Amino acid sequence: MNIELDQSLNLVDIDFLSVLSAFDEGVVIADKSGRIVFYNQTQAQIDDLEPDYVIGKSVPEVYSLDQNSSMILRCITGGQPILGELFVYRTCRGKLVNAVNSVFPLMQHGLVTGAICFIKDYYLLDKKISATPAFSPYEGHGYGNGTRFTFADIIGDDEKFLQSVKEARLTADSPSPVMLYGETGTGKEMFAQSIHNHGPRHASRFIGINCAAIPENLLEGLLFGTSKGAFTGAVNKAGIFEQAHGGTLFLDEVDSMPLNLQTKLLRFLQERKIRRVGGSTDIKIDVKIISSVSNNPQQALQEGQIRMDLFYRLAVVFIPIPPLRELKNGVEALSRHFIYKYNLVLGKSVIGVSEKVIDIFRRYHWPGNVRELEHLIEGTMNVIEAEDIIRMHNLPRHFLPPEFTLLTEEASNPALNNRADAENAPEFRGAQSGQPATDEPHIRAVPESLLGLQKTREKELINIALVKSAGNVSRAARKLSISRQLLHYKMKKYGLARGSY
Repeated sequence: MNIELDQSLNLVDIDFLSVLSAFDEGVVIADKSGRIVFYNQTQAQIDDLEPDYVIGKSVPEVYSLDQNSSMILRCITGGQPILGELFVYRTCRGKLVNAVNSVFPLMQHGLVTGAICFIKDYYLLDKKISATPAFSPYEGHGYGNGTRFTFADIIGDDEKFLQSVKEARLTADSPSPVMLYGETGTGKEMFAQSIHNHGPRHASRFIGINCAAIPENLLEGLLFGTSKGAFTGAVNKAGIFEQAHGGTLFLDEVDSMPLNLQTKLLRFLQERKIRRVGGSTDIKIDVKIISSVSNNPQQALQEGQIRMDLFYRLAVVFIPIPPLRELKNGVEALSRHFIYKYNLVLGKSVIGVSEKVIDIFRRYHWPGNVRELEHLIEGTMNVIEAEDIIRMHNLPRHFLPPEFTLLTEEASNPALNNRADAENAPEFRGAQSGQPATDEPHIRAVPESLLGLQKTREKELINIALVKSAGNVSRAARKLSISRQLLHYKMKKYGLARGSY
């Protein structure tokens, strides 16, 4: 490792590797080509990856990042340090990490020879960091161009879903218009921003507008701009088309745009020019158009909601995004992702969802799709107390549809929730065997039995994960969707030794 670093960066006489190796922050060094040449043990713990596996690989091979989203690659390209940036990334093995990163270019004779990145895991930050602005699940990490998302943020392994992601990636380099078709909450804007950040326009602005949210009498001026004197109080003002020049314009719910504005949009697509409201001169605009529809486009065409000639201009590339209910294992994967995310945000230690809840999730229609699932997980984790597993009684009562009313009533009483749980409780086993379960009333014994059951379940889950991972703590932590450090703590708590597996 040391020899490789010295040879690639020509640092023969500098003895700092021993210090970096023992550093209590993660340290990653890459050469000018983006190949990782140093990776310390702290970073290995943060990522749950082995140094020998990482060394020699390129940054995109180890992390789900590209030239635009990787801080290391951006630093190498720009030659400028990036300091204290809140950053969320995913490793090649699927672990999501929330960290604060600082990257510095390594210079020799005025030329960039690589970059060194210092990573502070969000869980390990001390109290002095708490004075900085809190990480918000809504603000994302930001790229300075009006976006918060890249393809690295898109979660899913269903074949149909991955095909949509693949098509979106392929169209990123093209100037051709793209239309995204998906129900509310499927992530159309996330796809649009990812396309922008993956393409040659990533350094320019991304502007999104919901055509259904703007009153008709304001939408034209907002899109195309106004000229002084066009109407009382009008001033010379650039519209969104001009503001997005050189970048990407995302027209959400374009099928709700008034027909007279659809005509002006069609003219732009044909001539690549716009004219401000009340103006007399044409303005040439270079912008990539991404649009979206939530309703079936064929139905919108039949009902005259969208002009046919405009539809075919906008849908040069047509990408359907499947709803959550059609994604095999989509609910489980996304639930794990959102649990991890809100563990970080809310300071919780939830490790998963019960089988009964997952069964409900699989059978539920999800009219709000991924957005509804995220809000449900967030809301549930806000009110969950000491439990590590999201169970039926944790779910909000308004969530379940009528066919699950009985389950809701059962879930509202922890003493009745899940007969299998009750049968494993000490008082139930005692009654079955003819032995006295407790000398206190049954209702008073229930809370203690549930607490004991919770701990027993947690220990069993950890034990199973360790057995399946042959004692490998990193792999077991990934199976449980918790950090390696948290798993070590719980193993110590329950007296589970790694050498026993």
